[in-house]
Amino acid sequence: MGEWESLEMLCQDCTRCGLCRTRKNVVFGVGVKDADIMFIGEGPGEQEDLQGEPFVGAAGKFLDDMLSIIGINRRNCYIANVVKCRPPGNRDPQDEEQDACIGYLRRQVELVKPQIIVCLGRIAARRIIDPEYRITREHGTWICRNGTWMTAIYHPSALLRDVSKRPETFMDLLSVEEKLHEVHANMQERTP
Repeated sequence: MGEWESLEMLCQDCTRCGLCRTRKNVVFGVGVKDADIMFIGEGPGEQEDLQGEPFVGAAGKFLDDMLSIIGINRRNCYIANVVKCRPPGNRDPQDEEQDACIGYLRRQVELVKPQIIVCLGRIAARRIIDPEYRITREHGTWICRNGTWMTAIYHPSALLRDVSKRPETFMDLLSVEEKLHEVHANMQERTP
């Protein structure tokens, strides 16, 4: 059995926090397992819990539309969440739930080895980039950690609720596209 399969099996059987008692499905992740770009949300919603796949509800359809603007789809990226089980009522995942689950996400990142990580929303940005991250002020800014570029954009569900944030997010998406081109160009320069 490969590393991906054993990690997913561990996830499927997880009982590290109370979310295991209310989940219908563990929502592990989806996409290309060696993608250059990885998108990380906070946790599954109702549709994701029912289907066992991240971002398949209304926010997921909107995410697909957002990514199509810059030529990205589920066949050329990897999508995961900080927590793998749905918090009841779609509430924010609590710190202890994130702590129980973060090892799975870290291992996914190690296996994918993305050049770019895009956090979708404040919860993911605070867990991945900086515990003090302020999405309203810092979205679209880049940092490089251990050779991986990271940024955060508004969560698709926030954009469904507040359309006034969409123009900023469009600019952030263009920045993601530009960074992806830059990373690909650097990779080609290093290839003999």
